[in-house]
Amino acid sequence: MAHYMVQFAYSPQAWQALIQKPEDRTAALEAMAKQFGGRLIALYYHPGKFDGFVLLEAPDDTTVNATVMAVQAAGGVATTRTTKLFSPKEFVDALGRASKVAYRAPGKK
Repeated sequence: MAHYMVQFAYSPQAWQALIQKPEDRTAALEAMAKQFGGRLIALYYHPGKFDGFVLLEAPDDTTVNATVMAVQAAGGVATTRTTKLFSPKEFVDALGRASKVAYRAPGKK
């Protein structure tokens, strides 16, 4: 299965709800990932443009897209950014394929 990092920013309403009644969201995310045939690997929070990120394992891009859509439709998340992740082996395989491709950059002969 493929791995994805989904960064998220909570909505102001979600922040208000979490401050009034703090809760660990891990179980809710695990249950949802399981419904989509995937697996929650990790949930972390951090300061910055996004409030945190999840690492997900999902069968395909469409599945992770549907998962993110369901989260956003619930209204607790204001914005997300999804990044598909590649293992070192997948990365090395891609490098090998890239070495066989001829490409001319714009402005070069």
